[in-house]
Amino acid sequence: MLKDFLLQLPEADAMTTKTDRVPQNPAELTRFIEAHYHAKHRADLPFLVELAAKVEAVHNDQPDVPAGLAELLREMVGDLEVHMKKEELILFPAIRRSAEELDVPITAMREDHDDHAEQIEKIKNVTANLTLPEDACRSWTRLYTDLSAFICDLEDHIRIENDVLFPQFEKRVVLDV
Repeated sequence: MLKDFLLQLPEADAMTTKTDRVPQNPAELTRFIEAHYHAKHRADLPFLVELAAKVEAVHNDQPDVPAGLAELLREMVGDLEVHMKKEELILFPAIRRSAEELDVPITAMREDHDDHAEQIEKIKNVTANLTLPEDACRSWTRLYTDLSAFICDLEDHIRIENDVLFPQFEKRVVLDV
């Protein structure tokens, strides 16, 4: 199941598509998520904030400037950091111990994921779906290119947790209808 899922991910990062490197059990998958996605988000987001602030400042007189993007990304830095810490300090250690009764923390993580999806939509709105103006400078082009990669990584991260990792630890309640 995990191999099939990961084969559907974008080819942007060989580590997420080569099944020989992808962990096959939940404990190893949590470590993979931390080492790959969490580390990448922590590295990428501060740079994106700086670059967005630069583009907004330099092009503040242009009608298609992504006004407010730097602030949205700053918010995302804080929100993602809190989310990742909850996973690293609470949920993932519990998964590694094969703990039971994980529905409450998993529900909280899923709600955070919904919030992240809303933030992505706001970013897409502010950037006209990452559409560059014809005369975009290198910084603006780099911002949208890197932001697109970040969004893809975050969406893949969320999809792996929601569709592969979490269902293995949620109780299944079957209702008779």
